This record gives sequence, structure tokens and C-alpha cells, in this order.
Amino acid sequence: MASTPLDQSSDLAHDRSRPGWLAWWLLAVAAMVVLIVAVGGITRLTESGLSITEWNVASGVLPPLSDAQWQAEFAKYRATPEYRYEAGPAGMTLADFKAIFFWEWFHRLLGRVIGLAFALPLAFAWIRGWIPIGYAPRLLALLALGGLQGVFGWLMVRSGLGGTMTDVSHFWLSIHLCTALVTLAGLVWTALDLQALDRDRAARPARFRPIAMLAGAVLFLQILLGAWVAGLNAGHASNTWPLMQERIVPEADLSQGLFFAVTHDPFLLHFLHRWFAWAAFGALLWLGLRALSREDNAGKALIGLAMGQVLLGIVTVVTGVSLWIAVAHQVTGALLVAATATAAHAVGRRPQGHGE
Repeated sequence: MASTPLDQSSDLAHDRSRPGWLAWWLLAVAAMVVLIVAVGGITRLTESGLSITEWNVASGVLPPLSDAQWQAEFAKYRATPEYRYEAGPAGMTLADFKAIFFWEWFHRLLGRVIGLAFALPLAFAWIRGWIPIGYAPRLLALLALGGLQGVFGWLMVRSGLGGTMTDVSHFWLSIHLCTALVTLAGLVWTALDLQALDRDRAARPARFRPIAMLAGAVLFLQILLGAWVAGLNAGHASNTWPLMQERIVPEADLSQGLFFAVTHDPFLLHFLHRWFAWAAFGALLWLGLRALSREDNAGKALIGLAMGQVLLGIVTVVTGVSLWIAVAHQVTGALLVAATATAAHAVGRRPQGHGE
């Protein structure tokens, strides 16, 4: 039997959910994810990622506090292939080790802080009954993604600690980065759904439209290529634009087949990331223009960030992967993911009172 207005008023009166509070909390966590992506970029670019060779969830919160502790950590690092084949021959000192240790320690500390910043408010909201009906599974999925992110981060580090590896696996690096950015998109999308619910308790979650699926898939592939470029240091394959090796298509090593080259050859990956960027730009521009009619600011933000990201990519190349420009390129990529989620949400938002 259909609910009467009196029944609906009674339901609202007993509704203890706080979608507005939850939305702001998720956006705060999303901002922290952008920050850790920035620190992760610095960690990678300063070759700091292998400086901590163990994963100690509790005891790893504090950095070494005495000279003996620093010497012990440095001894563990000196046993790694990175030190034996690169850092050691380059003359690394304890002071140099402390500098790279800081960025990896800070990156891990932020990961712990984000985990607590998500898990503790979630538990509190659950106990208080603040989570709207239907949102608990989504929030638990985001929590699980955060936990997986920590596991993937350690598997990434471990991949660079054995044999003759002097860097982490670019495959694990891409899994680590892409999981973070998928989590970021999920945080933003869920926060926007909750904001809509806060404005109108009859609001339904936005739909993921085909245009959003296409733009998201193209952006994901471009980010994946970028992660492989980063993991293989392929950004250094060329410092000229638009030509590479004085040609549009660079020479690539195809001796082990096209698939191996596409996933391992630095020159070919640099070329693919460089030019597939225009396909990503076109897809995001299309989504941004569609979003303008639904949410003006969302469309403008996406178009502006897409343009900025292309320019930053070019500047990163011609400056020989300058540290802070490369970090800005990575941070803008994270912001672009958030903007894509916002524009996709605007396009998929249901009209008020829609009952489907």
C-alpha cells in the first residue's frame, strides 16, 4: 500500500541519518588522498620508496630516534639491490639516506592517518545510526579499498627488494596508484550522492552514464600508461616535444614481441602516453561540455584541469622531468580524476522527483 504524507513525515522524523555530515567527511578524506598522491610522487621521484625494507604497522609509526637505530635502518638498506648497484656506487652517506627515508616514512604515515580518518568516523557514524539506508555497503567497499591500498603498497616495495631489481615493479606501482585514484573517485561520487540526499531526502543516487564510462575508461588507460612510464623512468626517454629522437615515432625494441614492448619498452611507452593524452583530452572535453548544462562549475573544472594537465605533461618532458613540475603533473592527474567523477555525477544526476 502506498505511503501517506503522514507516514512519510513519520519516517523522516525517525530518520537519524546525517548525509551532509558524511559527505563533508568523505570530501576531507578525498583531500587527504590527493595529498598522499603528491607525497607518493615525491617519494618515487627522489628514489625513496625502497629506503624502508620492512612493513611494521605499529612500530613503523615512529622514525629512528637514535644514531644506533639510524645505523640499523641504513644497514638494512645497504643490503638491497638498489644500494648495491646504484646508491652505494654513487656514494650515498647516512645523511643522504635520512633524506630519502623521510619521504617513504611520511608516505606510510599519511597512509595510516587516512586509514584512521576513514575507519574511526565510519564506526562512529555506524553506531550512531547516521548512515543512510543503502550506503553502508558502499562505505565498507571504500574501507576495503583503503586496506588493499596498504597491501598493494607493500607488495610494490617488496618487488624491488630482491634479485637485481633497483626499482619497484612498474606493474605493482600502477596497481598501487590506480587503486588510490579509483578510491578517490569513489569518495567523491559517494560524497556527491550524500550531498544530494541531504538537500532532498527523496533523491536517488546518480547513474553512471555511457559517456562517463567512456571518459573514465580512457582516463584510466592514460593513467595506467603514465604509471608504467613513471615506474620505468621512461619520462627521461626524450626531453623534446613533439619529436622523440628527432622523429614522431621513436625506435622501439620489438625483439620480444609487440605486447612485451608495449608493456616494457621505455621509448614506446613514452610515445603512447604522450599521444594517447589527446584521446583522453578529447573524451574529458566531451564529458565536460555535457556537464556544463547540468553543473556549470563541474564542467568548467574538468575542462580547465584537462587543459592544464596536457600543458604540464609537455613541460615535464621538456624540463627533463623536473621534480616539482613532475609532482604537479601527478597531483593534477589526481585532481582530474576527482573532477571527472564530479562531472560524471552531474551528467548522471536524476531530476528531482524522478522515481525510476
